[in-house]
Amino acid sequence: MPARVLVVDDSPTMRGLITAVLNKDPDVSVIGQAGDAHEARAAIKQLNPDVVTLDIEMPNMNGLEFLEKIMRLRPMPVIMVSTMTHQGANATLAALEIGAFDCVSKPVPGDVRPFGDLAEKVKAAARSNRGRVQTMAAPPVSPAAEYRVGRKIVAIGSSTGGVEALITVLQKFPQNCPPTVITQHMPPTFTKSFAERLNRICAPVVQEATDGARLEIGKIYLAPGGDRHLQVVNPSAPSCRLVEREPVNGHRPSVDVLFDSVAELAGRNAVGVILTGMGRDGASGLLKMRNAGARTLGQNERTCVVYGMPRVAHDIGAVEQQLPLGAIGEEILKLTAARKEGTE
Repeated sequence: MPARVLVVDDSPTMRGLITAVLNKDPDVSVIGQAGDAHEARAAIKQLNPDVVTLDIEMPNMNGLEFLEKIMRLRPMPVIMVSTMTHQGANATLAALEIGAFDCVSKPVPGDVRPFGDLAEKVKAAARSNRGRVQTMAAPPVSPAAEYRVGRKIVAIGSSTGGVEALITVLQKFPQNCPPTVITQHMPPTFTKSFAERLNRICAPVVQEATDGARLEIGKIYLAPGGDRHLQVVNPSAPSCRLVEREPVNGHRPSVDVLFDSVAELAGRNAVGVILTGMGRDGASGLLKMRNAGARTLGQNERTCVVYGMPRVAHDIGAVEQQLPLGAIGEEILKLTAARKEGTE
């Protein structure tokens, strides 16, 4: 049965474009449109859609306010449609924290694929746990003061649902956390805003990865969205490298590219973690990490917004331990603490 979608945007032109893109997919059906929150509320009650696409900037009540009401009163999968501006990125990140399933960017002149993989995201949203899992974004915590960092590098991969998941994991990290590299599937401009947000709410320093940046204790490096992949190179002084290559598994940056590099560089001196997300990106790289001696963790199905990437990783034997999201941060610290490596 096709995924039934309600399109909400104050622009008739934009509603028409989104509808046209979605209706090209036989497994998606646009069952209604709305121009503001009032119309959308009535349409949701009348049509009971599987998924809503929601514009952030609307008259009367903006998309964030309306999203909060949806998540509080009638939780359901919502995909935000946002501009690529810094302001748009900040608003979209707020929406993802509130509980939006995912986001797509509004098209700009020259776009080959307007709205990107919106239809695939809609189908995944219709099948997802959104609305059935508890809100994952945890309140700030005080990481254990007794933690002593060892020699391991942490590599994390995530996609749909990853904003909330990463916040939950990283807020468990103390100020002296192990060097941590992350690839989260996210549009350009969004990763900078996300790194800034994480840096404000987490104890360690969080920054967008830059080419040549040395990996240091107490720092977390987020792969920039756009046209390059993040790798870790140089065994004598582990550093970030941003490389221009074709997309892998349809993504750039790709989790597999990051994990492959960590497997080669660090071997057993690494911990790999795969979180919620569509598709299979990261599964084969995590298997390489495990085969190289790294410890590997995967998010379990119950707490994933989309149990795609972790499922594939688990099925191919890449995941050593599968854990609920709330337990992953603590387990990373256990695996990377000095006492676990036999060092004092």
